[in-house]
Amino acid sequence: MTTLCRTCFRVIPEKTTPDGEPVRLHRCPACRSPRLVRHPELLDLSIAHMDCDAFYAAVEKRDNPELLSKPVIMAYDAPRSVVSTCCYIARMSGVRSAMPLYKAKKLCPDGVIVTPRMAVYSEVSKAIHTLFQKLTPSIEPLSLDEAYLDLSGTEKLHGRSPAQSMMWLAAEIRKTIGITVSVGLSYNKYLAKLASDLDKPDGFAVIGRQEAVKFLAPRPVSDIWGVGKALNQKLARDGISTIGQLQHREERDLVARYGQMGSQLFHLSRGQDKRRVTPRQKAKSISAETTFATDTSDMDILLARLWPLCEKVSARLKASDKAGSTITLKLKTGDFKTLTRSHTLPRPTQLAETLYQLVKPVLEKEAVNKKFRLIGIGVSSFGKREDADAPDLLDRDSGKRKTIESAIDQVRQKFGTEAIGKGRSLPRKK
Repeated sequence: MTTLCRTCFRVIPEKTTPDGEPVRLHRCPACRSPRLVRHPELLDLSIAHMDCDAFYAAVEKRDNPELLSKPVIMAYDAPRSVVSTCCYIARMSGVRSAMPLYKAKKLCPDGVIVTPRMAVYSEVSKAIHTLFQKLTPSIEPLSLDEAYLDLSGTEKLHGRSPAQSMMWLAAEIRKTIGITVSVGLSYNKYLAKLASDLDKPDGFAVIGRQEAVKFLAPRPVSDIWGVGKALNQKLARDGISTIGQLQHREERDLVARYGQMGSQLFHLSRGQDKRRVTPRQKAKSISAETTFATDTSDMDILLARLWPLCEKVSARLKASDKAGSTITLKLKTGDFKTLTRSHTLPRPTQLAETLYQLVKPVLEKEAVNKKFRLIGIGVSSFGKREDADAPDLLDRDSGKRKTIESAIDQVRQKFGTEAIGKGRSLPRKK
C-alpha cells in the first residue's frame, strides 16, 4: 500500500504492528496534514482527469467574496432560461445544470442568480492550461473546466510520480488561481473521468487495474461512457441495470443486440479503454445553444433566448481573439429534427449585434407554424482578427455598432456583466 500526502506530496512509509498488520495513518508525519491518499497502485498510474469544481460559480465567488456562503445559480435571468451550473450550496437544494431557471428559483428561493461572464472564465481556463503545460504536452481539453492529461514518462522529468504531479497541480491552481479542482487517476480515460466524480469537491480519487472490474460491477450502466438516456432505457427494458450484468454477457451477444455500441459496453464494463489522450486541434467553430423547458413557437421567447446566445458566442470569440465569417443558426423541432441555416459574410465578425441582426430574420422565417425545443448559434470560417468588423461604406451603421459594443465591453470589464446591457436583454412583460 502506498500513501501520499496531498499537502506536501511526500510518499509516507508504511508502518506495521508487531503482528505485521499495516498501521493506518490519519496525518502526514512530516506536515501533519490529514489530506492523505492510499492505494496500492498509486505510483503506477499515469492517466488523469481534472475537473474544476462548479467552475463558473467558483470564479464568481473568488471575485466577489460576498457570495462565498450563498447559493449561487449561474444563468441568464430571462424567460425560459436554464441553469448553466450552480455552486454546491445550491445543489443541496436540488438545483442542477440544465434545469429550467423557474424551477431552480422554486427549489432555492434564496439563490443568487449570476449572469455568466464567459470572457472571464476563458481567461481563467487559459491560466489553468498554462499550468498543465508544466506537467505534460499530452493534454486533451474537454471544455473550459476539464481535461485529460497523460503523464506517462514524466517521472524523470519532474522527479516525482504522476500522482504527485497531479497533487502539485491541484495545489497550484488553488494557490495561484483561487479555485479548487477534483482529480481522477487511473490507467485509462474512462476510469480516470469516473474517478474524478467520486470525491468532489477538492477531491483526489484512484481506480487501479486490480480493482476495476469489482469496482464497476455494482454501478449503474449510465456510468458507462456513451450510455445516454435512450440506451439506458433500452438496457433497462432488457433487464440490465448494473455494469456487473454486462460483465456476464458475451461480446457477440451485445453487438447483436446493440450494434457497435455493444462492443463498447463489453470492454468498458471490464475497465478496458484503448482511447489515447489526444491533444485537441484548434477549434473550427465557436457556438452556444439552449434547450427550452417546453417546445415553443413564440417569437418573443425565441428572440429573448437568441440575444444572450449571440452575446455568449461574441464573448468567446473576443476572449479567444477569433473572428468568423460563417454564421449558423441551429434549431431543433419538437420531434428532434435539426435545422441549420448558414450565411457567410464578406468580412469576419466578433460582434453580438452583427450576429443577432443577421440571424433574426432567418429565425422569423423558419419559426412559422413550427415549435422548437432548442435554439443555437455558431460562428466558423475564422479569419484574421485585424480584418474583423472593418468599416463598411455600404453599411453606415457598421462603425456605430462596433463603437457601442466596445463601450459596453469596457464597462462590463470594469463593473461586471450586469452593469450594462441592451434593452432586448431585459425580461419581456406579457
